[in-house]
Amino acid sequence: MTYVVTENCIKCKYQDCVEVCPVDCFYEGENFLVIHPDECIDCGVCEPECPAEAIIPDTEPNLDNWLEVNRKFAEIWPNITRKGDAPADAAEWDGKPGKVEMLSEKPGTGD
Repeated sequence: MTYVVTENCIKCKYQDCVEVCPVDCFYEGENFLVIHPDECIDCGVCEPECPAEAIIPDTEPNLDNWLEVNRKFAEIWPNITRKGDAPADAAEWDGKPGKVEMLSEKPGTGD
């Protein structure tokens, strides 16, 4: 099992989850974070830290696509181990549906 970052992180990207991860398995895109599923140890400490409630266990139904998104981008985006600044308009995007098409494939800046 692993934890998966899902749609609500898009354009929110709060990063509260990053510093609590004991194995540094978060990777940063321009407007989204992902968890590397092969590095995640299923400790669950990141899930309650996410203000957007965008991190959920992969045992929840209908997460195959998000698991693949996390896997794909964890292989090409930079690793992040410190909390950065959330976008200035993060609160405005939190909870908005239909953000999938806004997911940027560009990498973030990393640590």
